[in-house]
Amino acid sequence: IIILYLSNKALNSPWGRMMRAIRDNEEASSAIGKNVLKKHLQVFILGSAVVGIAGAMLTTVNGQFTPGSYQPLRFTFIIWVMVIVGGSGNNLGAIFGGFIVWFLWVEAEPMSIYIMQIITKAFDENSPIAKHLLESAPHLRLFIMGLILLLTMRFRPKGILPEKVRHV
Repeated sequence: IIILYLSNKALNSPWGRMMRAIRDNEEASSAIGKNVLKKHLQVFILGSAVVGIAGAMLTTVNGQFTPGSYQPLRFTFIIWVMVIVGGSGNNLGAIFGGFIVWFLWVEAEPMSIYIMQIITKAFDENSPIAKHLLESAPHLRLFIMGLILLLTMRFRPKGILPEKVRHV
């Protein structure tokens, strides 16, 4: 909550307006005298600090972090999906997308098992196809995340809560 508050304060400050101007058109910002490279470095450092805090919280929640336990699809792909679904350029949208995608990530496995149980009712009880479908049902989680990403990009390309464009 503190990081969200500070991010919103920074976003609505003159510094935030300058950063959005640099994001939208680097050449124009450079032409009016802004040191674009320095500002990119500032954002990189601030973003790294926030990601470092998030990583520390993740390690605390998941226990001791070992390189063998890292799952790129879970920790990288899902975070990108969260931001894209919520709406990039919007702090509240990223958090909203995080909650939606996290909920669907948690519920995708039980939903897919339930769907496979319905589908396999038509099969014989000892059918190897039914057994395979039921065993591989939890892997539909990644398919469901891909489908959510695809539908979002098709019907809401700027996310559920897109960035509000302010015309001055």
